[in-house]
Amino acid sequence: MANLKRDIRYTDRDFNSIRNQLIQYSRTYFPDTYNDFTETSTGMLFIEMAAYVGDVMSLYLDNQVQETYIQKARQNQNLYALAYSLGYTPKITTAASTIIDYFQQVPSIIENGRYVPDYNYALLIPENTQITSTQNSSIQFLTEDVVDFSASSSLDPTIVSVYQTFQNNPSYYLLKKSRKAISATIETTDFTFTNAIKFDTVNINDNNIIGILDVFDTNGNQWYEVPNLAQENVYNSIRNTNTNDPNFISDPEVPYLLELKQVQRRFAARFVDSGSLQMQFGAGSTRSNTEEIIPNPDNVGLGLPFEKTKLTTAFSPVNFVFTNTYGVAPYNTTLTVRYLTGGGQSANVGAGTLTAVDTTAVTFVNQPIVTTPAVTDTLADAMFNSLATNNPLAADGGNDGDSIEEIRQNSLGNFQNQLRTVTAQDYLVRALSMPSNLGVIAKAHAQPCKIGNYQSGELPSVLDLYILSYDENKNLRVASNTLKRNLSTYLSEYRMINDSINIKDAYIINIQCSFEIVVNPNFNNSETLTLAITALQDYFNINNWQVNEPIILQKLFVLLSKVPGVQIVKNIIVSNLTGTSLGYSDFAYDTVAATINEVVYPSIDPMIFEVKYPNQDILGKVVPI
Repeated sequence: MANLKRDIRYTDRDFNSIRNQLIQYSRTYFPDTYNDFTETSTGMLFIEMAAYVGDVMSLYLDNQVQETYIQKARQNQNLYALAYSLGYTPKITTAASTIIDYFQQVPSIIENGRYVPDYNYALLIPENTQITSTQNSSIQFLTEDVVDFSASSSLDPTIVSVYQTFQNNPSYYLLKKSRKAISATIETTDFTFTNAIKFDTVNINDNNIIGILDVFDTNGNQWYEVPNLAQENVYNSIRNTNTNDPNFISDPEVPYLLELKQVQRRFAARFVDSGSLQMQFGAGSTRSNTEEIIPNPDNVGLGLPFEKTKLTTAFSPVNFVFTNTYGVAPYNTTLTVRYLTGGGQSANVGAGTLTAVDTTAVTFVNQPIVTTPAVTDTLADAMFNSLATNNPLAADGGNDGDSIEEIRQNSLGNFQNQLRTVTAQDYLVRALSMPSNLGVIAKAHAQPCKIGNYQSGELPSVLDLYILSYDENKNLRVASNTLKRNLSTYLSEYRMINDSINIKDAYIINIQCSFEIVVNPNFNNSETLTLAITALQDYFNINNWQVNEPIILQKLFVLLSKVPGVQIVKNIIVSNLTGTSLGYSDFAYDTVAATINEVVYPSIDPMIFEVKYPNQDILGKVVPI
């Protein structure tokens, strides 16, 4: 009996199955030892206790295994941890956003015989200025950028209109600017560190946390948020001034420069629960420069079995770039953390409700220039108090955060793309998604560089990215060097290491479209012609056109034929317009030769068709049958 092989069943995992198997096991292997299996017997007590423990352990084991898979996990803490491991940051709450219109009055002055606004009274509104909703006073919005009424560009125009006149001359002007704002409130908390602790963590316990705004220590040093502590470089936006970079000044279209900055003081932020945001710091010290990650021959073999110094076995490249810091650990200091809370569906307030602006930090761009102190105070106060805000559109986008299923699906989707740019389409999308404060890419086109040995099939990993920007009238123009620099820096974060990107100018081909129509006798000629011109103006709106998009004349015929009153479309001609003196591009293009089978094809070199002046470059004529 001692050498008897036991028949153990591993498929029994619930209480009843385990209980029945234990009874059967006892009857099979201990028939003479115990045979009282009544419900109230002592033996059944121990059998059922063992079945109970087995059932509980099986349940917990199943749950623990289940919680290791993003598709099955149900606990928030585990879901968040798995999401971060796949590169996705769960959203506890999502801020609503809208456009805020800012208004202020300024007096008029005479310059060169003309009445113009006196920008000495222009106001400067700092970023993160608070605006409260009259619909719900607990909901607050913050502006994302500075409002400077004295500056105007295509990216940030100042709209000027006459507000008041005296003797038929402007006495006051009304200035208007627009800014994006998000539903958020700035909260502040402090953390004091005495001793340096490796990979120290602190938790911000608050509801509806959107994210961290900034972190500074008692010495004024800024700490930067990174996706993980191993990343030592961050992309930092700085004001485009001659102080920051003398080579890129006088470019109002690009208010910020993008720079790559190496930071020792950094932290990673992770949500560990729906109401808790954890900050983790590194393990190094500012007293020693152990942060620099450079391949070091002395580190070869570190991490390998028995500290091998010769690479006779498989190894990881990580062993070459060994570091023991992952950023510095804070010590003998206090970190002041500013973070954003708010958002949610309740923040989707209606239009015309964001009218209460906090003027605490609002100042004049320049000191008002007037003749007497009494006038200075009175006029300056009046101009200051004229500040008003309004949201012409309802706020939207506010959400109460990711559901469990959204975390699963978003994590899987994020892991699939991993923010990589591999194809030409990836680079195109990434270029167009560059933040607007770094400059606006109006149009973009990406294609492989046309160099290399085609016969041997050897092509370099080089991409030509053709771009254009807008001027102050939203007409296409060549992008500035500052904008190209920012785009190059921005793309360097996402490009493959062996990819090279050439940023080039696309060609602008200005065109004129003329047509002839026959109007139905029951319709007015002028009204029908106006409707036809308007239809073509909408069709040639630059928002609807991309680089290398052809003009299909058949579409124009169909479009005009659908205009009420149009009986016959007799002719449509697309011709090229050139000449910088007239405001057009210098690039000439033979639209007649490029027209094949009623399609005006673009050139081999990337280009875009543009009707620059729709009111004068779209011409129509009513002709008889």
